[in-house]
Amino acid sequence: MSITSAMSSALSGLTANSRAASVVASNLANIQTEGYGRRDLTLSHDRHGGVKVIGISRHVDPGVLSDRRLADGALSHSETRATFLQAVQSTVGTPDQPGSLSARVAELEAALVSAASRPDANDRLQAVSLRAAELVQGFNAASTEIQDQRMAAEEGIAVAVRSLNVDLAQVHDLNLHIQAAQRGGADSSSLLDHRQAVIDRIADLISVREVPRGDGAVALMTPRGTLLVDGSFAKLDFTRSNTVLPHMTVDAGLLSGITINGQEVTLGGPLSSIGGGRLSALFEVRDTLAENAQSQLDAVARNVIERFQDSSFDLTRAPGATGLLTDDGAVFDSANEVGIAGRLRLNGLVDPRGANEMWRLRDGLGAGGPGPTGNATLLAATSDALSARNIAVSGNMGSGAGTVAQHVDRLVSHLAQSTQAQDRATSYAAVRQSELQTRLFSDGVNSDAETQRLLLIEQAYGANARMIKTLDEMMQTILGI
Repeated sequence: MSITSAMSSALSGLTANSRAASVVASNLANIQTEGYGRRDLTLSHDRHGGVKVIGISRHVDPGVLSDRRLADGALSHSETRATFLQAVQSTVGTPDQPGSLSARVAELEAALVSAASRPDANDRLQAVSLRAAELVQGFNAASTEIQDQRMAAEEGIAVAVRSLNVDLAQVHDLNLHIQAAQRGGADSSSLLDHRQAVIDRIADLISVREVPRGDGAVALMTPRGTLLVDGSFAKLDFTRSNTVLPHMTVDAGLLSGITINGQEVTLGGPLSSIGGGRLSALFEVRDTLAENAQSQLDAVARNVIERFQDSSFDLTRAPGATGLLTDDGAVFDSANEVGIAGRLRLNGLVDPRGANEMWRLRDGLGAGGPGPTGNATLLAATSDALSARNIAVSGNMGSGAGTVAQHVDRLVSHLAQSTQAQDRATSYAAVRQSELQTRLFSDGVNSDAETQRLLLIEQAYGANARMIKTLDEMMQTILGI
């Protein structure tokens, strides 16, 4: 080997070592950066016996990454459903919780028993009115929570659609930049990192699969084959409603679905084009879970209001007059059941915030004036109406007869079972996502390995530097002869 070729080899080694140290430093600096792919320097021999830098390779297992993205979407989907169920269950409460729907029924029953034992005591009649008002408030609060959750889902859908449109456009633009970089021989690793992070965001909302295209570009499609990015990018459209009420449904045309490039897509089920991520879960909350919860709550509220609206219950009432509980002040019509839990009201005649005529609880809502203070017949009948067993004519919590307390307990049990099942599904999704994330990280940056590489690079750098120093001394000796 000539001195010239040796010098060229040593200089190329210094250049390669410098680039390698920069790559290792980048790896270590981005060890916690989401979407960062571990880099390696790609080297080749040059014609002088040295090395030359071909490029920088980026290491990410595409199979594990694809599975992790599907797991991300599944976890986000499950967590969104679980959040809704937990919120509704928390509002309805459990029998052992003060202020729960079950506890309010029990407190009303106890107040009626107490008042029937002393029908002349105004404070006990007052307690019945207060407990009845609290039961009504319990139904109202649960209905409000369900509709608030539907409204939150509606807003979440709008935000998700805006985010998807921005991110799909970004993936398209990044494809063009990556293609240009790779065709020009430039390093596109940072662009690939950015695109991976953007696709990860998309996968959280909609399950997607990444399909390689030429020159580093990728196409994105849903598991059902709907193209989102491939040369161009899809446009999603959704019309947000400013309010969501119990009777408003997508089937009735009162709430918006979603379109992709102007085409309506199936919102739920195995044929959904947007299934598997948080977006489909938001539609499920708005259109399925919340509607079912409202239906069950309304069935119990209807059962309660109809017990006291029965014409044989209080003979002092005129035909068609409201009972102890009303539909926002009016007589309840079974054809207008949807949302009754939110419209349930205590009759204004015995409401502490209304006429406050507590004697009517004892003497009748249609009585012309106070009757004998020792007459507990109507109070006993009111208590019996709560404890009488009948069948809830609507809802899907079973066909068995029950008291008001038992119907409420069935509602609570149904919500608890649904929440527990969803929690188990969420736990499984979280474990699967964590396992795939760990597998993806195993091919990522390892600080120990990178530190060892850095030590080897420093040694190689030192060896090349000594070679140059030795060659310089040889040149000086030759020139001094």
